[in-house]
Amino acid sequence: MNASPGFETPDPRDLALIQAVQGGLPLVPRPYAAVGERVGLSEGEVRERLRRLLERGDIRRLGVVVRHRALGYRHNAMVVWDVPDGRVAELGRLLGAQAFVTLCYRRPRRPPAWPYNLFCMIHGRDRDEVLANLADRVRCLGLQDIPHRVLFSRRCFKQCGARYLSPDTIARDRRKVRHETRPD
Repeated sequence: MNASPGFETPDPRDLALIQAVQGGLPLVPRPYAAVGERVGLSEGEVRERLRRLLERGDIRRLGVVVRHRALGYRHNAMVVWDVPDGRVAELGRLLGAQAFVTLCYRRPRRPPAWPYNLFCMIHGRDRDEVLANLADRVRCLGLQDIPHRVLFSRRCFKQCGARYLSPDTIARDRRKVRHETRPD
């Protein structure tokens, strides 16, 4: 094999799998089986390969893109919190567990203009519902003393998952695999 040291030749089945899932999983009872059918793998092989690709860092995450507007949730706000560093993980878990919160994550502060380090996205059918849900959680979780701001979205951007491979990349990598695995 002519591969350079430290380079792991991409497995064509992994490349096909990445390309198949990067556009989203099919909305069927057994999505991994459906993907496997498309790429010639069993449901178990799809799960195992995805697990390995995640562990190696070849793909960073596998998640859901919620199209909340299509479900009737037309108002959303990013609530940013200035949480004491020692409480971020705890409050992140509590806020992220709420049914109306779709994202909750930590980000570095950017003082002095931006003191916030915990972000959560709240969705509602209208603005009042978003604010009522937030007020209820502030009260129930005892967050009255945690500074925060509510930033309502003004426009909707196209939502899509991570794109790891383009069709051109797949074709190039397949040519490279054929070239590098050819005997000298």
